[in-house]
Amino acid sequence: MSLLVVILAAGHGKRMCSDLPKVLHPLAGKPMLEHVLRVADSLSERPPIVVHGHSGPSLFEALVNREINWVEQSRQLGTGHAVEQVLPHVETDSIVLILCGDVPLLKISSLKKLVAAAIKTGFAVLTANVPNPHGYGRIIQSGADLIERIVEEKDASDAETKITEVSTGIMAVRAEHLKSCISRLDNDNAQSEYYLTDCVALAVADGINVANVPVSDPDEASGVNDRRDLARVERLYQNRLANDLMDAGVTLVDPQRLDIRGDVDCGRDVFIDINVVFQGRVRLGNNVNVGPNNIIIDCGIGNNVSILSNCVLESADIGDRCRIGPFSRVRPNSVLGNDVRIGNFVEIKESNIASGSKVNHLSYVGDSEIGNRVNVGAGVITCNYDGANKHKTIIEDDVFVGSNTEIVAPITIKKGVTIGAGTTVTEDVESDRLVISRARQKSVPGWRRPKKN
Repeated sequence: MSLLVVILAAGHGKRMCSDLPKVLHPLAGKPMLEHVLRVADSLSERPPIVVHGHSGPSLFEALVNREINWVEQSRQLGTGHAVEQVLPHVETDSIVLILCGDVPLLKISSLKKLVAAAIKTGFAVLTANVPNPHGYGRIIQSGADLIERIVEEKDASDAETKITEVSTGIMAVRAEHLKSCISRLDNDNAQSEYYLTDCVALAVADGINVANVPVSDPDEASGVNDRRDLARVERLYQNRLANDLMDAGVTLVDPQRLDIRGDVDCGRDVFIDINVVFQGRVRLGNNVNVGPNNIIIDCGIGNNVSILSNCVLESADIGDRCRIGPFSRVRPNSVLGNDVRIGNFVEIKESNIASGSKVNHLSYVGDSEIGNRVNVGAGVITCNYDGANKHKTIIEDDVFVGSNTEIVAPITIKKGVTIGAGTTVTEDVESDRLVISRARQKSVPGWRRPKKN
């Protein structure tokens, strides 16, 4: 029996007060719906069906690289009506797993239990026990592990509103039962909507046992209806990622002050200080020390690297035993060899810096190839842009660049050259030369600074 995943994503999300569809709001750097789709991919090889509403074009554009079967719900008449739009695409011999695009924290293990229960009984509902059930449909049980019906809060009696076991909106149903129940739904309720949850009572009336599958952690079932919900779910997700890192041996000074917006792979004995943000794919080698207030995006970082505070590293490859920061910026397409030092207020852009070289203070290196054991002094600038085009600077091994030097590209400085402080270099330099260009110093005795009248 095959599994078909259906994701409901047609809601307006009015409480988000946003032009962006609710399911596209970012969670850990990815659209909320992307998290649900990743779970769907893990459960079924079949492309999921996503039910969309008026925001379809935005969804198509955001998820253009995903294989999805889109189904439109042109009028939002409730969750039951949304599933009805899908039924022409559902094969009778399948299990239909219905997920919600705004419930992004569900674990694969919980959904596997749900599907297993549906295979056994024909119908299963994922439930949760929550201390504050406000806004959720309540579970009315008929016996151990079985559900009699689900009552929405607006239709519940006073006694029913006190029930703390709630429906998550997630269920797995044999297609034949789902089609039968959906065809008999009505909208005789407080919201005049066709509730998917009413299928439970209809199935029970048909003699079908509806299994109750509670999640072990109610936070899994947290839905997002407004910005507060989104912030809470973000922190829950970040806590999950932080715990995974700590379980793998990473030291986090404060798990509450870490944000991962992508995938992070850490070696052994990694130390991460507070207020660090990882984006995209980040790989940290062994014995990496990441100081506070760093942003690291799509980087590969070698072993025994220290990244001091307040740095931004993006799309860069960092070799072993490098030391970066504080207040350094390494921009995309930069490669640092082993034992490289990048110091405070230094910017590296699209440059390769070979092993043992140092750029320690207040410098800009752009579009450059820097060899081994090069020392770049304070205030050095590679002048790589002429207003229209970028040009290359090549500095070979063992060059010493004095402070406050300007190197005007395109230019090649051969190995062993020494450049005196305050020099502007505009021509290629042969090996083992001293290069210096300065205006002659003049001292004027008896000179007085002008004063205001």
